[in-house]
Amino acid sequence: MSWKNSESRYGTASIALHWLMVILLAAVYACIELRGIFPKDSVERDLMKQFHFMLGLSVFGLVWLRLLLRAIAPTPRIEPAPPAWQMLPAKLMHLALYLLMIGLPLAGWLILSAADKPVPFFGLELPHLVGKNPDLAKQIKEWHELGGSLGYWLIGLHAVAGLAHHYVIRDNTLLRMLPRRG
Repeated sequence: MSWKNSESRYGTASIALHWLMVILLAAVYACIELRGIFPKDSVERDLMKQFHFMLGLSVFGLVWLRLLLRAIAPTPRIEPAPPAWQMLPAKLMHLALYLLMIGLPLAGWLILSAADKPVPFFGLELPHLVGKNPDLAKQIKEWHELGGSLGYWLIGLHAVAGLAHHYVIRDNTLLRMLPRRG
């Protein structure tokens, strides 16, 4: 299998990045949800938040690689071809997911920057994007949390659509993104 997309399948690079992003996004969400089981100001809770930041920033970095691959390689065709009216919602869903993968990590980075807190990234400390501004940090945090909640729905709908294409519509939408067997 080629690393690059073909007319009929996604390439190894696109498939690997897609499923790596699924794992990273699950871990990002798990870290922020699981932090609540630890007492405030505990080492474990702070560790969960740091992993949330670092994994979120990993999503932010990898999404640009996904966009580059998308720009240089064709999108494999769906067979049988879906009705034209289905293409607009599909494109809007992908746009929303890309905005999520760019916007939420960027918002997180801005929150830490405006709160004048360190921006950890696997042993590095990233520079602040804006100066200290607690009001701005609070406002962005509200948008970040709203976007995170919306992300559950977008990711869930994306997964349901993939399964519906496979089991109900019976086209190759899901198969194009699965690794080949044998």
